[in-house]
Amino acid sequence: MDKRLFKSEDNKVFCGVCGGIGDYFNIDPVVIRIAWVIFACMGGCGLVAYIIAAIIVPRKPIGYTHQEREQNRAAEMYNANYKE
Repeated sequence: MDKRLFKSEDNKVFCGVCGGIGDYFNIDPVVIRIAWVIFACMGGCGLVAYIIAAIIVPRKPIGYTHQEREQNRAAEMYNANYKE
């Protein structure tokens, strides 16, 4: 299964965009939030980018749980290491 970007339901403050980006890149969402605040203080482009991301990034489909996500990651790692 392909890796997909979704809004986070587990780690969200406003809309879950930063949590979703953190999950996607395997980074702590706090780092993403700090970067967004810095960009927001530099002319407001971070605020505009967050609003656009909140509109564009989809929610997680029903049934796409944390356990399923971890199983997909494990399968991807296995396939990457044992491809012939």
